[in-house]
Amino acid sequence: MTDIAGAAREGLLALSVAAGMAVMQAMFEAEIVETCGPKGKHNRGRAAVRHGSGKGSVTLGGRRVAVARPRARTIDGHEVPLANYAHFAADDMLTQVVMERMLAGVATRRHARTAEPVGTQVDKEAKSTSRSAISRRFVRQSETALAELMSRDLSGLDIKVLMVDGEHMAERCVVVALAITADGTKKPVGLWDGSTENKTVVRSLLADLVDRGLAFDDGLLVVLDGAKALSAAVREVFGAKALIQRCTLHKRRNVADHLPDKDTAWVDAKLVKAFSHPDPSTGCATLKALLHNWIRITLARPRRCAKGWRRCSPSPGWASTAAWPRPSPPATPSSR
Repeated sequence: MTDIAGAAREGLLALSVAAGMAVMQAMFEAEIVETCGPKGKHNRGRAAVRHGSGKGSVTLGGRRVAVARPRARTIDGHEVPLANYAHFAADDMLTQVVMERMLAGVATRRHARTAEPVGTQVDKEAKSTSRSAISRRFVRQSETALAELMSRDLSGLDIKVLMVDGEHMAERCVVVALAITADGTKKPVGLWDGSTENKTVVRSLLADLVDRGLAFDDGLLVVLDGAKALSAAVREVFGAKALIQRCTLHKRRNVADHLPDKDTAWVDAKLVKAFSHPDPSTGCATLKALLHNWIRITLARPRRCAKGWRRCSPSPGWASTAAWPRPSPPATPSSR
């Protein structure tokens, strides 16, 4: 209670941690009593005896905190593991906290400073917060997660859609495959390291997915960014069973790159409406209307030329727009 009262001055979280540590020690003692019997009472039928205490550590808020753990041994001298201590000392929670902070952009040297304020006494005893310790744990967990991803069995998944795209990271191009099952669940199923989104890399990735049980006998919708190398690899691995769809997000990005900044938002909203419409014919009509509307706006917009400000004339390739009404040009500003 003295320790808990002292922690109360440092805030509610520190008070909660101190109370939790006291409860944990009480749980250790209760398990020892259950295993060895009450302390100081002779019992010839007991299967284990107390064996003092030892140094240990438990996981607490992204750090390891030193604790004293009770020990017990069987009558023939073997160590008795304590289930409560094994639960609190597990590294799963510590690894999870490290991964979350690293993925959120917290540098290894700032890991200790971003930890929760759990009290001065606990911070003094904390371990596993150095840059090297955080880096080793992150690398180890990343290797484990990557191995699990690359060895996952796909035969039990009812995959209907496969999305393939390249992501550039640290001067490398990683081709990623994301599967969508029949119930709409998205699952990352593989990635392949390469220099570019070339046919060889994508073909190796797709062949690995097939070896791990990806079924495509009933057909497969493959969504790509429009790269010819990706399409060639998909046709080579899946043949006529695959239906290739151009990613609408890449289409929107490509269109936005050709637009002025003031027109990007409303044009993109029109594209989203057209692409997401359940009726394909209506969506196609929306896109055609957007094209005609954009041509009208472009022709009516004044442009700077050698002779001053005037409205642009249609190019020869847009002869179909000749019947459109032409607005009269504005008066030339006197300041120009």
